[in-house]
Amino acid sequence: MSDLRKVIIDDIEVEVDPHLTILQACELVGIEIPRFCYHERLSIAGNCRMCLVEVVGGPPKPAASCAMQVRDLRPGPEGQPPVVRTKSPMVKKAREGVMEFLLINHPLDCPICDQGGECDLQDQAMAYGVDFSRFREPKRSKIDPDLGPLVATCMTRCILCTRCVRFATEVAGVPEMGQFNRGEDSEISSYLGAMLTSELQGNVIDLCPVGALISKPYAYTARSWELRKTESIDVIDALGTNIRVDVRGREVMRIMPRNHDGVNEEWMADRSRFIWDGLKRQRLDRPYVRVDGKLREATWGEAFRAVAEAVRGRKVAALAGDLAPVEAIYALRELVRGLGGTTECRLDRAALPAGNRAAYVGNAMIRDIDTAGAILLVGTNPRNEAPVLNARIRKAWLKGAEVGIVGEAADLTYTCRHFGSGPGDLEKARDGLKAAAQPVIVIGQGALTRPDGAALLAETMALAEACGAKMLVLHTAASRVGAMDLGFTTEGGLDAAIDGAETIFALGVDEIDLPEGPFVIYQGSHGDRGAHRADVILPACAYTEESGIFVNTEGRPQMANRAGFPPGEARENWAILRALSAEIGMTLPFNSIAELRAQMFAEIPHLGRIDQVPENGWTPLATGNMTDDAIVNVAKDHYLGTPIGRASGTMAEMSRLRNSRQAPPLAAE
Repeated sequence: MSDLRKVIIDDIEVEVDPHLTILQACELVGIEIPRFCYHERLSIAGNCRMCLVEVVGGPPKPAASCAMQVRDLRPGPEGQPPVVRTKSPMVKKAREGVMEFLLINHPLDCPICDQGGECDLQDQAMAYGVDFSRFREPKRSKIDPDLGPLVATCMTRCILCTRCVRFATEVAGVPEMGQFNRGEDSEISSYLGAMLTSELQGNVIDLCPVGALISKPYAYTARSWELRKTESIDVIDALGTNIRVDVRGREVMRIMPRNHDGVNEEWMADRSRFIWDGLKRQRLDRPYVRVDGKLREATWGEAFRAVAEAVRGRKVAALAGDLAPVEAIYALRELVRGLGGTTECRLDRAALPAGNRAAYVGNAMIRDIDTAGAILLVGTNPRNEAPVLNARIRKAWLKGAEVGIVGEAADLTYTCRHFGSGPGDLEKARDGLKAAAQPVIVIGQGALTRPDGAALLAETMALAEACGAKMLVLHTAASRVGAMDLGFTTEGGLDAAIDGAETIFALGVDEIDLPEGPFVIYQGSHGDRGAHRADVILPACAYTEESGIFVNTEGRPQMANRAGFPPGEARENWAILRALSAEIGMTLPFNSIAELRAQMFAEIPHLGRIDQVPENGWTPLATGNMTDDAIVNVAKDHYLGTPIGRASGTMAEMSRLRNSRQAPPLAAE
């Protein structure tokens, strides 16, 4: 407590850390300070001047509370605590003046602006502005740059807060935006008029306090007060980003991030934010049964009878895809085990050992990256596989963390030391990890899907143990950890699970080609690869249309809530399996999702502890022989890695642009 400093804010005496800014100290007291340029996760710019306060005993003018620290305040003449006033006549006049200047050139676009109803400028003009204007001159206009398919611009509305510039430079690590010219001619644009390329560019829409940067796919489609807002979880990657799904009627209109300091902070990857148009394209809305080689529409009863005939007296294998909720996987496990069948979730043949949670999850939390002195990436490209996690690694790098790579080198938006491409190069990182404070090793699927993945995982765990490092397994499938927790595996992996199978039940399996021969039952939401191969199609909900638990890459169970309803005759995944079990004659012992969860939690208690990361016991693996082959990252199209993404027109355009940028230039002949 001796390091704290007393300060009096609006007659309230409080002790605060002297390194806090006045604005932060005011927030601790519960006093609201208006701001436009200030943001908690960005550097301080101090250029909007909306946060002005009066410092008693200081210069005879208001001070910017976002840029002045408490330790810089002058005490009273007899050593009294410094005094700050936020509601004095000086402050009121200053804020009104700032707001008047901000509105000089701001267009009267509120009736048509997408930011209307959730605009900081609107709210603060009402609270701190005046109800008249003294300016009659023509308003200034600006040219709107084309930033690409995701972010629309209306730069006449821009108030030059530079939040977008600071985000692109500091968080995304792709400095493609800047402020040009001086005085009245100042404007924000991209360098050389180029489009944005960052995988996190959509976050500038949330950061913009006015309507200068808006969502291009969402533009002019809905008003914020028309939307029903539901808190949920993103499943496009395995990070478990906390999201808010906004729905009008039965249609998802937009997806936005929610703050969660332990997972995604308040950022979100573009492929998760703009994928919503894929939720209404290529949807499966009724059952189908293959007759004479062609899929034909059927009733649920006909589809169930076809499935019952296909599993009766046959060897059954069940496979779980990347987007399935835990409840559906649990119901499928119980059904198939009752039939004496096999189960498998490691469809990419990743060497994840069943029963050893520290080996398939690790013992590190995502927030451990913030305090790591050294970070080693093994067989992963987090910028491609989990862009928000990559931004977190960049934040640690900015604080001084050393980042190294073993595997395929890539541009990760921060400086990395490339130790080598093969498993034998792991040893080169030992000294750096040992010397660092709280080191973290992140091992990806590029290392685990190799033929020697088990040996490479064991070697990585041994290195972490020897160096006192924590290990995090970076998954690419949102359902993988939950399925591993349920024991949805077979000794020998995918090949052993489907070996000799006469019937395969594919729960959302769209990332692999199933073998010819077996009868295939596909349950999923989109007409993707799995549906094309299927003999029976059971239409199911997408992740925004049913309540489900997903366990993220650090082992944290999170709840995705239903935001809307599925199209046509599609049903919830667990309900389909429950109804199917009755048709087969092996009725599952639950009639509601609450009963299913109670039964599942009794078997695996940590799945019921929502938003808590269990502590995993460290059990080393037996080492084996490794080859000298270079580690290659998981080769997936960043934007088209899920059936929802492949159904999205926005993601298709982003993938096309990304591929065109990466293509080698051709000389004219």
